[in-house]
Amino acid sequence: MRSEGKLDGKVALITGSSRGIGRAVARRLASEGAQVVVHYRSNRDAAEETANEIRQLGGDPLLVGADVRDPRQIKDLFARTADRYGTLDILVSNAAMGALKPALHLSWSKWDMTMEICARAFLLCAQEALPLMKANGGRMVAISSLGSRKYIPNYTAVGAAKAALEAVTRYLAVELAQHKILVNAVCGGLIETSTLAYFPQAARMMDDARTRSPLGRVGQPVDLANIVAFLCSHDASWICGQTIVADGGYSLI
Repeated sequence: MRSEGKLDGKVALITGSSRGIGRAVARRLASEGAQVVVHYRSNRDAAEETANEIRQLGGDPLLVGADVRDPRQIKDLFARTADRYGTLDILVSNAAMGALKPALHLSWSKWDMTMEICARAFLLCAQEALPLMKANGGRMVAISSLGSRKYIPNYTAVGAAKAALEAVTRYLAVELAQHKILVNAVCGGLIETSTLAYFPQAARMMDDARTRSPLGRVGQPVDLANIVAFLCSHDASWICGQTIVADGGYSLI
């Protein structure tokens, strides 16, 4: 059911929106009236599921497959967005992938791959988004995680990449403010998605999150999607270059 429509007439591109957090963000922004570009890397079927949910909300999504490790495919992603809509108001950098290895067992190739997807892609996407946002301003939101600032086993590459992502957020925020583009990040705690299956100690991590969190539960994708929607709205017009920690109070204890 569509809510207040705070994003009516806006165009939003969410990288990695075929499932998990990205799908929740796409659905949430669509519920506010935004037209959504659903980006996926290879799972077209999952992207279609996201698109169908958006259609049920009254939207008409554009699906684009692209590997954000490839600068040429990033350019094509934004070119297709421009062809369809002629503009872009919101960029959410959510696509993520990385090697889950201890630091001393991490190969350089896995390190590079993780940095390319989790950090470099945001920078390149922001560069491509700028010409489409210049006329009317816009919003850019990066999705980070607590591994950017605290130790998580086997999370070396992703944690470092997320720390870089937050740094890029601050630099872009200053440089793009002159164009009325606000750049922020959301740093989530443990979020219950299919990605957790790749962690060797997933069940233990979930139990720890429930025990330590003052709210007594594990985060859900919609918890982050709601914050992204807020940052993309006029209500957040005085928030610039910030990383909002959304972890249910987990990091307080």
